Amino acid sequence: MTGVDQSISISTGTLDALAATLPVPQYDRSRVTVGIVHIGVGAFHRAHEAMYVDRLLATGEDMAWGICGVGVLAGDRGVHDALKSQDGLYTLVLKHPDGRLEPRVIGSIVELLLAPDDPEAVIEKMAGPEIRIVSMTVTEGGYHVSPVTGQFDADDDGITRDLLPDAVPGTAFGLITEALVRRRSRGIAPFTVVSCDNIQGNGHVVRRMLSSFARLRDPELADWMLRQVSFPNSMVDRITPVTAAADRTALADRFGVVDRAPVVCEPYHQWVLEDRFAIGRPALETVGVQVVEDVEPYELMKLRLLNASHQALCYLGYLSGYRYVHEVCQDPLFVDFLLGYMDQEARPTLPPVPGVDLDDYTRTLVARFANPEVRDTLARLCAFSSDRIPLWLLPVVRHQLAAGGPVDRSALVVAAWARYAEGTDEQGRPIEVVDRLADQLQKAALSQREDPTAFLADRQLFGDLIDDPTFVAAYTAALASLHERGARATLEGRA
Repeated sequence: MTGVDQSISISTGTLDALAATLPVPQYDRSRVTVGIVHIGVGAFHRAHEAMYVDRLLATGEDMAWGICGVGVLAGDRGVHDALKSQDGLYTLVLKHPDGRLEPRVIGSIVELLLAPDDPEAVIEKMAGPEIRIVSMTVTEGGYHVSPVTGQFDADDDGITRDLLPDAVPGTAFGLITEALVRRRSRGIAPFTVVSCDNIQGNGHVVRRMLSSFARLRDPELADWMLRQVSFPNSMVDRITPVTAAADRTALADRFGVVDRAPVVCEPYHQWVLEDRFAIGRPALETVGVQVVEDVEPYELMKLRLLNASHQALCYLGYLSGYRYVHEVCQDPLFVDFLLGYMDQEARPTLPPVPGVDLDDYTRTLVARFANPEVRDTLARLCAFSSDRIPLWLLPVVRHQLAAGGPVDRSALVVAAWARYAEGTDEQGRPIEVVDRLADQLQKAALSQREDPTAFLADRQLFGDLIDDPTFVAAYTAALASLHERGARATLEGRA
């Protein structure tokens, strides 16, 4: 539908009017009670978990699984305020490769809290007996994992403050721990904690990191947490780019919807969830979630093929002058490199994945990346690389080195990251390096023309890879080619 004469601001009171142009919740949201608290109500959560819960509520079978969305960071205020003004409602827009838009109003977020404004309200919400699940998308860096030791890194300023006597919690870990303390003291069974971030063994990781935080506060509390709290693993997948102004305009012009917080995403979605919940769970298997006994094969597949492939294309593509993922994945030179990485380096590290044809999966990934309507930016994929490369790509490198397999493509990806971190592309245009370690990374990168291993020598990020002559040789050769010939010519030289 195009050319809508009058646009309508999204809210509970306008759902009937909006129903004339797009699907809206048909269930009575006033009957929905909160059973899930979700920390980190960004675009991905709203394209993924909140969408699945909306589907579940639409069945009318169980209305006790509404979501209370919690913002923990000061930067969460914009989304919080926008959703609050819309009664938690927002439009999810699927962007099909042929240009078709498929919008739907999602209604599963029925309450919103902002921890910087009222941490006590957040804690008490989680401490209530009706809350059976606390889920979280706090990015890979939000788990405070040392990339070298894999242990809890307690040096974060927020963590340090939360561990002070009588501190008011400000971090996700601090808030969750205090809520569990209160439930325990009140004789209320602990909720299940579900990580929805792209981390291998994310349930194991959050269990280890959260209990390590709790141990610094009270060792006995940590022991209780390890015995009593469930932390199921999960694998999540849906490409969800940053919503652009043009997306909001298209919603208003084509569908008559004024939405301050819409989300755009690809049609594909997948959620594989370990069936380990202490005090009940929603029947998510009825709405498309794969509830399984063992998530690991699926998550390894996704992390080492999809996520690491994003890194394999983003730096090389950006240096070559591309700015969007679909541009790179419509270029045969880059597609050949990407398929070579997946087929020859990543796939040999994977165990069998039940029910999945990996040949089909890898080709489907390239097709998903090439969707021109999603318009996912390379800059988004290049951001926060110090959190992503150690978790997604380096396990492939280490596995291949141990097995005597090839690592030259992975080494080129790391070298391209190092070249990107210098802060200018091959046309001399500035690059904004977005990373929690940006200053540290750029300092090392700017010295690598004189010292080719300066970037790789950071043991906090790369561990002992600097000591492996096979990897160092592949890396330094790739970096030299990037400096002397550029990204495209380096790939052409591989043909």
